[in-house]
Amino acid sequence: MHTLERSYRGLSLVMELNWDLIIYMATIAVALLAGAWLGSLL
Repeated sequence: MHTLERSYRGLSLVMELNWDLIIYMATIAVALLAGAWLGSLL
């Protein structure tokens, strides 16, 4: 149980420190998907 708590705490710390990087990557992924979708319509 302690290992699970430690790994969860570590994951939340990584998320807290890198939330802007995660948003940046998600924005790029959405832009690529939107571009691919628009490209398939033409």
